[in-house]
Amino acid sequence: MVFPTHKKFKSLDMFDYDAERLRVLITEVSRLNLSPEAWTWLSENLSSDDTKVINTAFAVMPRKTGKSPVQISPDLISNIDQVKPGFTIENWTVDKLGRLCLLLHLDPSGQDKYFKTIENLFLAAEVSELVALYSFLPVFAFPDLWKLRCAEGIRSNIGPVLEAIMYHNPYPEKYLDEKAWNQLILKAFFTDKDINQISGIDERSNSELALTLKDYAYERWAAKRKINPFLWRFTTKFLDESLVDDLKKVLSEGSLREKQAAALTLAHSGFSSASELMKSYPEFLQAIKSNEINWARLAPDNENFN
Repeated sequence: MVFPTHKKFKSLDMFDYDAERLRVLITEVSRLNLSPEAWTWLSENLSSDDTKVINTAFAVMPRKTGKSPVQISPDLISNIDQVKPGFTIENWTVDKLGRLCLLLHLDPSGQDKYFKTIENLFLAAEVSELVALYSFLPVFAFPDLWKLRCAEGIRSNIGPVLEAIMYHNPYPEKYLDEKAWNQLILKAFFTDKDINQISGIDERSNSELALTLKDYAYERWAAKRKINPFLWRFTTKFLDESLVDDLKKVLSEGSLREKQAAALTLAHSGFSSASELMKSYPEFLQAIKSNEINWARLAPDNENFN
């Protein structure tokens, strides 16, 4: 089968990456992962510009492809990351892969039709379809058009949907404004998500978020509730004397995991009072310098912070 080339895919006013290259890679991974019957069926739908055909194919994808894990070589993983940094299909299932392949073959030359086709999929989607669609945000054409859709997803209370937006998804970091970005981070703390899996948390740190999280920490303490130690990471660039005093308290009274988080925050801040305080904790300083302690390697803690 000859696939439509859509030469305009490479236009930077439509995409912020080489969309034609990614389309080729995802098509190849799909072909390798689908059964001959499933691949034939998908191939027959890839060149369609009929919205009804696309909607139907998207909806029935799991029945046609199954839901087995995607098998992908390290080289292909690397190639995808080179084309669209931060985007990955690792740990996906083949139905999700097939849905991405289908949508990557949409013709973006008509912006209104392209947007409406995908937006209508969002509006009609059940949970697994929403998870897929939000995971695809980084690779849709006209990335600025999806800011409101992303912000709407952050308001969801459906765990897998939030994780699709937050985890290993480069779209929020690059395109959300500060208010929406801060809301994403707050929602991550409110719903006890794995902060380490959110792209851009250090690059997008800001003083307003640091202040909000500081107030949130005080509320938790006043209610005698635990604080997720990753909260302090977002204050690193914005320490003041008050926050240093707060972290001094954590170093004195917290669990090992909490103390490590406080030490990382203080050590990486560059704030003079923080540096002075850390002189009293040489064991933490040494562990940080040797990379025995970092944000990805805090002491284990099974506590739920809700």
